[in-house]
Amino acid sequence: MEWRGDGDDAMRLLMDELDQADNMSVSREGEGCRITVKSDSGTGSMLFYEVMPGVILTYNDFHMAECYSGFSRSSDYLSVNHCREGRLEQLMPGGTYSYTSAGDLKLDDISHHAGNYVFPVEHYHGISIGFDVAACSDGVREALGDQAPDVSELRRRFCRGGSPYVLHDFTEAEEVFAGLYHVRPAIRRPFARLRALELLLLLSQLEYDESCQAVEYFTCAQVQKVKEARRIMVADLMSIHTVGELAACVGMPTTAFKACFKGVFGLPPYAYLRSYRMERAAALLRSGKLSVAAIGAQVGYDSPSKFTAAFKAVMGLTPTSYRRGQ
Repeated sequence: MEWRGDGDDAMRLLMDELDQADNMSVSREGEGCRITVKSDSGTGSMLFYEVMPGVILTYNDFHMAECYSGFSRSSDYLSVNHCREGRLEQLMPGGTYSYTSAGDLKLDDISHHAGNYVFPVEHYHGISIGFDVAACSDGVREALGDQAPDVSELRRRFCRGGSPYVLHDFTEAEEVFAGLYHVRPAIRRPFARLRALELLLLLSQLEYDESCQAVEYFTCAQVQKVKEARRIMVADLMSIHTVGELAACVGMPTTAFKACFKGVFGLPPYAYLRSYRMERAAALLRSGKLSVAAIGAQVGYDSPSKFTAAFKAVMGLTPTSYRRGQ
């Protein structure tokens, strides 16, 4: 089957199902459509393509701390999300939080999609492929014949109780998504159509594994406490706090604090602080207004040589080389 849609269906679906807020705008972009989101914490965008009836490819790029999503679905839906960079915080049924990190593949029926989304490290980049079960099933069967997976059955298999199913180190799926990040726009839709069908075939060979769901969930109180600790850490980069001091400051046992901090931010406290310092230093280097020594001092290093060594260890270049390359 060859599908020759012109993108109008994708735009119509989005307009029908998006509860638009004042901070959102929708525009056509070639064969797709883009939703741009703005808030006090930054900007984000989602670029959508309908690659075959009922199958939507989305490029997600956010440089912000949080945003509101008005998406909801009344029909059966299977969403497969690949996280390339960053972290995504999601409120789960029961009031706990789960986190998606780089390399994760999350399967979800998006029944709890509408609401506030938080990006703990203030950026998130990835791709999602969404399957409207009723709208895509005929096309999938026509394309794959006797080998066509039952999309409705895949949804029932992996989306249980409204909780996402998260796969780590799924190499074959990584390869599916890797091509989508680099495909030329001229062939993006037909290429994505093939990748979406390949993804369904791969998923059809997997069984539900309860161990894949051995993901730590954190309570609202725990999450708020480690976010407060993070605020303390970055408020004054010249000050050094031990993990024990931070845990005591927010009223948590040290072991629980370390586990929750890594769960929310993806790194242990000291590693996170070093990464934050280097990202801040990189931004200052790009601005070109301060000397390397002054930037090192601003991010907490009293020795230029120690700052240079730390920056190179994280960024792969010395501060001077990094600045020259901008």
